Formats: sequence, C-alpha cells, structure tokens
Amino acid sequence: ALDEKQNEAIESAANELARRKGVLDENLTLAHDLKVTEDERYIFMSSLVGLLAEYGILPRVTNAAALSDSIKLYYKRITKCIYLDKHLHDQMQQTIRESQERLSPSPYNNSTGGRHLESNYDVSKYPQLNGQMNQSQENDNRHKFEPRPVSQSIEHVYDNNRVNDRFQDGADNNYFQPPSVNDADDSFALEDGPGIEGFQIIGDAKPGGKLLGCGFPVRGTSLCMFQWVRHLQDGTREYIDGATNPEYVVTADDVDKLIAVECIPMDDQGRQGEIVRLFANEQNKITCDPEMQEEIDKYMSAGQASFNVSLLMDSSETWELTTFTLRRSNYQIKINRTQEIVIDEKYSSVLSIKIPSGLTSQFVLTRLNGSSHPFTFHDVRMRDTFVLTMRMFQSKALDERRKTKA
Repeated sequence: ALDEKQNEAIESAANELARRKGVLDENLTLAHDLKVTEDERYIFMSSLVGLLAEYGILPRVTNAAALSDSIKLYYKRITKCIYLDKHLHDQMQQTIRESQERLSPSPYNNSTGGRHLESNYDVSKYPQLNGQMNQSQENDNRHKFEPRPVSQSIEHVYDNNRVNDRFQDGADNNYFQPPSVNDADDSFALEDGPGIEGFQIIGDAKPGGKLLGCGFPVRGTSLCMFQWVRHLQDGTREYIDGATNPEYVVTADDVDKLIAVECIPMDDQGRQGEIVRLFANEQNKITCDPEMQEEIDKYMSAGQASFNVSLLMDSSETWELTTFTLRRSNYQIKINRTQEIVIDEKYSSVLSIKIPSGLTSQFVLTRLNGSSHPFTFHDVRMRDTFVLTMRMFQSKALDERRKTKA
C-alpha cells in the first residue's frame, strides 16, 4: 500500500511538472509572438512617422489620435500637390496643342516623332524639350522623341511615388536628359519592350546622403519598379526592406558595403522590360565622410561618448529626452527630466540596432532580455554617427572578453 501511494505521488508530481512545462512553453510562445507583434508595430509606426516627417509633419506624441490627425493633414497636402501637378500638366499640354496648330511642313524644321516645329516657335521656353528635339535630330537612327513636357516623363518614372519634390534640393535638374550616342555604359531594355536609357545614380553616397536612381523612359515605359540592394562582405546580397522608391537614404547599415539599385521598366499593358542594375558610388564600398570618421575616432580614442536622444516611453507613449552614454565596457541611458537611469548594462552579442529605411532619424535598440526601445535623433547624420560609434564600442568590448577568456 505504501509503494502504491508513493507511485501515485510520483505520478502526480510528474503530471504537475508536465503541466507546468506546458504552461511555460505556451508562455514562451506567447512572449515570442508578442515580440514579433511589437517589432511589426514599431516598423509600422516608425515608417509612418518617418513618412510624415519627410513632409514636415511631426506629431508630438505617437498615439492613435495624433497619428490619425497627422495622416489627415498629410492627405490634404498630397491632394493639393496632385491637384497643382495636374493643373500645371494641363496648362503645358494646352500650350503645346496651341503651338502645334501653328505648325507647317518645312525642310528646315526640327523633326520630333513625325511632327515639325516652325522656325519661329520659341522652344527655348522649354530647355528640356529643346534638348530632346536637338538630340533626336542628331541621332535620328536611334530614337525619336515626342514633344511632350519633361514633367510627363518624370511622372511616368515616379508613378509609384507621385510626390517627389523633397529631392529637388541639392539635386541636378537634368535627370532625364537623353543619353549620348558615345556613352557605352548606357543600359538598354529589350528592343521591343519598355526600357530605360541613360540610367544613372546621382547623389551623395555617404551616411545621411540621398541617392536617386533616374533615367530616360523609352518604348512606352510608364512605370518603373525600384529595389535597392545591399551587397555584403561575404559576397551575399540582401534586399533592403522598404527601399522600393527611386530615392534612397544611405544609413550606417551601408558602411563598408556595396549598394546597388534594380529597376524594372513597365508599360501601360503591364509588360516588363529588361531589368536594369547599377551600383552606387562607382561600385566602391560606402564610407563615412572625413568629418564623421574624425568624430567617431575621437570618441573611440577618449573611450566615452554622450549623445542627446529622445526615447519613446512604453508607459506614456511620449518622447523623453535622454542622455545616451557609451563607454568601453557598458552603456547607460538617463532621463534628463528626472535624472533617472533607466538602462545601465554591459554590451552583449545579442544587442542590436535596427535602422528603418527612408528619411527618418529613428532607430530601435534590442537588448539582451529581448526588449525593444525606439529612439530618435534630430537628424539622420547624428543618428548614423551614434550607431557606428556604438557598434564599434560593442565590437571592441566583445573582442576584449574573448581575449580574456582565451
């Protein structure tokens, strides 16, 4: 009887342990699912906030009500831009139609796709159009250009990103000049399908700089699909998440790597042309500019660096200004308003920094315990300086630990 009771007790204890193990496994699964959901929520929120920031819309808090109001404001601005663009396009088309009504055949006229321009037609009003017609006359055996405003060509290329005025500052205005006959590096699509000629990447290939993939649409191209690609040091490549626009902002993640863009031209019938691939920075690795590198070297030499950065608090969903201090063996985060130290820990191999794509100065820090903390700087350049500095401190600290254990 005693043995029977002991067996029952053992069996009961084993069942209880099995039940608790099942509960723990379920809790781990739920915790993992929760982390995935939180990461997705952060990516969505940071992308949305970054998109709004590109148009000067900065919600003071990131709750649902504030974001909803900001999106409404964003929609109004986009609608206004589209209306103004359409109005300008209609005016340009009307001007061209009126000019074409005065055209008469003449052997001295410039040929543009079978039409003729009178010698007294002032094409100097439209320098881009004038360049197209002159190029067509010189290279008639290659292609002809219809006398359409350049804004129409730009609209075709940026059909998946209609409002692109944020890249006008510091960018060349002659994005879509026809390619030269002697340019052997021009990328051509299939002869009978949509294509892009004179494809190029312009911009500053440094952290915080903006790159723009652009070219001249030919053979009915009305849409271009873009994808930016990061080539790693081990020879592999990865598609950059969210980098599907003609423009791309270089980040700290791109340093010591090659960056390329892939472009697929399409026409109104959905036909795809030959994919065009091109490396940025003349197929050289992305590096920091001298000023940024000097600043990082100064931090590493001193063995300490402090940055003012805003932290998104989980409790109130508001941004709190903090001091983020980096040291050789650990890092510390202190709330400026209360002087409370919220994080103070050593570097670990699982410590990671994620940078969302786009023109945003945010990043998310994932710690050893799996928690994620969104931060934001005032500008992209300072964010990238911080990220590169912290990664160097982390790498050196882990190397020192490995040497000590060995």
